[in-house]
Amino acid sequence: MALSPINQRRWRNFKANRRALWSLIVFAILFGLTLCAEFLANDKPILVKYRGEYFTPVFNFYPETAFGGDFRTEAIYRDIEVKCLIRSGGLEECWDDPEGLITRIDAGETPSGDFEKGWALWPPIPYSYDTPVDRPGAAPLPPNAQNWLGTDDTKRDVLARIIYGFRLSILFTLMVTTLASVIGIMAGAVQGYFGGWLDLVFQRVVEIWGFTPSLYIIIILFAILGRSFWLLVFLMVLFGWTALVGVVRAEFLRARNLEYVRAAKALGVPNITIMFRHMLPNAMVATVTFLPFIVTGTISQLAGLDFLGFGLPSSSPSLGELTLQAKQNLQAPWLGFTAFTVFAVMLSLLVFIFEGVRDAFDPRKTFQ
Repeated sequence: MALSPINQRRWRNFKANRRALWSLIVFAILFGLTLCAEFLANDKPILVKYRGEYFTPVFNFYPETAFGGDFRTEAIYRDIEVKCLIRSGGLEECWDDPEGLITRIDAGETPSGDFEKGWALWPPIPYSYDTPVDRPGAAPLPPNAQNWLGTDDTKRDVLARIIYGFRLSILFTLMVTTLASVIGIMAGAVQGYFGGWLDLVFQRVVEIWGFTPSLYIIIILFAILGRSFWLLVFLMVLFGWTALVGVVRAEFLRARNLEYVRAAKALGVPNITIMFRHMLPNAMVATVTFLPFIVTGTISQLAGLDFLGFGLPSSSPSLGELTLQAKQNLQAPWLGFTAFTVFAVMLSLLVFIFEGVRDAFDPRKTFQ
């Protein structure tokens, strides 16, 4: 589908901003990799071949009995016995000396006549965000070849938690920002377009709602109802939609008396068409200018709630919790460096991207 001339101009303006373009490329690569987090960091193999059949533990549940074991619970693929069962095709010798049997298989020996060698394809990081690391020593453990960024204070791999936490933070921010922006834009457009008593009453409501101590209310509700991802999304949208109301309202108040709006009214064009087809595109420059603050503010608020212990459920991978662990474990500087680097890179890329989007929507800026 071909872009319209105005969208082609916007795309050219965006590409002319090299910093924004490269930030978009880098962010797209990072976010795209985190969307495939299960294939990058997982305590389950991506693919298993056992007795000529293929299994996908990343997507499906397989009991240990599916690989010749004794238990009907899900196979713990990191256990040496399960690894031996897969490699040997389910030989009972795995329960006696699994490491020795794997060594003999690797050496090319055939333990029995019905032996059929299997294999498992593991992710680059053989840990999920909640997988305990089997390493000697007191947590948090420093980086090494097994854990590239070390472990946290409960011996969970930091790099795996960052991959999952980055994805969760961006998806959470996109949902909250999108919903809050849609509500705020619609409210501001209605206020600015119709004006009068509607604008006066609505503006008082927005002012009162905007000064509500949202952080305390979120903490109180979480203490009563318990922490939940979707409850946090709802509360963040509930208190975040007022951010764009004032900007959109001001743009519509300015534009409602312009000649093209008055001409459209005289021709009988419906109000909804005038508002969102003719006036809203002209208000997008100011709106997009505020989006970086909303996005970065949402990420910071989520991290702050996690830091205080009132954010996402404790079972979720949280970048804010990593920051809290860095504060509580000053003897483990890799936690602080990692948390700072992740937030600095994430927020910088988003700000640069939205800076380019703002310039692209600005009709006064034309780049060759």
